Amino acid sequence: MPAAEQPCVRTTEGVVRGRLRQGHAVFRGIPYARPPVGALRFAAPAPPAPWEGTREAAEFGPSVPQSGPARAIPPEGAEGVEGVEDTDDTEGMDWLTLNVCTPDPGAAGLPVLVWIHGGAYIAGASSDPMYEPAALAGAGLVVVSINYRVGAEGFAFLEGAPANRGFLDQIAALQWVQRNIAAFGGDPGCVTVAGQSAGAGSVAALLTMKAARGLFRRAVAHSVPGNTCTPALAEQVTAALADRLGVAPTAAALSGVGPQRLADELSALGADLSGHHESWGRLARTGVAVCPVVDGEVLTETPWSALAGGRASGTELLVGHTRDEFRLFSVMSGRRGTFTDEDARTALDLFAPAPDGADAYRAAYPRATAEELLETVYSDALFRMSSLQLAQANAAAGGTSFLFELQLPSPAFGGALGACHSLDVPLAFGTLDSPTGRGLLGDRPAPEAVAVSREIQQAWVRFATTGDAGWAAYVPGRHLTRVLSAESTTSPYPEEASRRIWEGRAPSPFDLK
Repeated sequence: MPAAEQPCVRTTEGVVRGRLRQGHAVFRGIPYARPPVGALRFAAPAPPAPWEGTREAAEFGPSVPQSGPARAIPPEGAEGVEGVEDTDDTEGMDWLTLNVCTPDPGAAGLPVLVWIHGGAYIAGASSDPMYEPAALAGAGLVVVSINYRVGAEGFAFLEGAPANRGFLDQIAALQWVQRNIAAFGGDPGCVTVAGQSAGAGSVAALLTMKAARGLFRRAVAHSVPGNTCTPALAEQVTAALADRLGVAPTAAALSGVGPQRLADELSALGADLSGHHESWGRLARTGVAVCPVVDGEVLTETPWSALAGGRASGTELLVGHTRDEFRLFSVMSGRRGTFTDEDARTALDLFAPAPDGADAYRAAYPRATAEELLETVYSDALFRMSSLQLAQANAAAGGTSFLFELQLPSPAFGGALGACHSLDVPLAFGTLDSPTGRGLLGDRPAPEAVAVSREIQQAWVRFATTGDAGWAAYVPGRHLTRVLSAESTTSPYPEEASRRIWEGRAPSPFDLK
């Protein structure tokens, strides 16, 4: 199609020209902040520069160099994903961009969904085919997806730089949405922020950050991670990372290290955390060296304590998790079937809630094998209980929470994955034919998977439009949950034994041991 016939929209910074794809107007790689280069390398995001003429918005912007182990299923933008570039040149550091897919840029008042990708805070990209927004746009949503700084660029705790720069990037993107989304047919007063895994942890943080107030109306959080850390621990991690690079642990010194080299050293540090078991405690068992810091300024406290303590207001929240969260990691690491009694003891000692959580797990699951016990406590501590307790805290703060658990199993690896972490994402986007969708659900997804995919999509669209997910809201004492499976039902929370163990014990920041 000739360029003159492609969709154009005027933003506050200038005109962008997108492309018509699958009947929708799609705009990619729009800057919402200046590239973090030079003096801006580890700074808070700066407003984007205006431009003259028409800016082509046909390609995804580059992403921050990725950290973390390679994974066989490319879940969240790590490898082989269109648009992910590992480069140290200035143009390649134009990381702070977003994409808009709209059913009709000439419309008015369409509900908006802003997607924050996952990736353990160290990887991920909005360009992952798993996040293709066509199905959601076809249902009437304007879908925005963003890139933000991950890894050391976004979350290393550095002297001379603000903490949690990745969260600040997300806020800048949401501010851009408020300024511009009406020009794409969206309603800035009907914005839902959504994410999975680290993206859901980001959503949880945004719920309680003063700078994010008024930037969105509703929130969707799938598999909320409970990992934050104290400044004392984060300082030690930065010192160890800087020592590997032979520089001082400051923003000024690390600015002289290329982004790809910094990402690679963070990967190496994450693979070498066994040397820090005695001092870094729970963090050393996660395989990921950086995570959000409860720094007292950008993130003043954990989302759970802020909401439960009445220091943040509740909202309309759709939140949940998969049944077998940890299974993806045990299978992908090759450890499934090898966990020992000692492994289970370590998991219980580190991750079961103090002071009696380890004994409580053994009593609640008396017939569990060592591996089953380990997977249960890791699933609970890393994702399930932090998701449940976000629903509880949001309700306590005056919000309305809709809770779900995905129980539909993946057929991959002979069924070994179960209802694993990340399985819900291609189901929610309807991207069953994406590389991750095929890897988790097969080349020909079962009718049950297609039905659950349709149900989750309908819940997202209904929730983003009306604030109602389509099932009974979570009520303290009843704990009603939508159980998504071949025959979905609304019933009491299915992980009741774990809920009782964790009752009144919200996730706490990782700290020095």
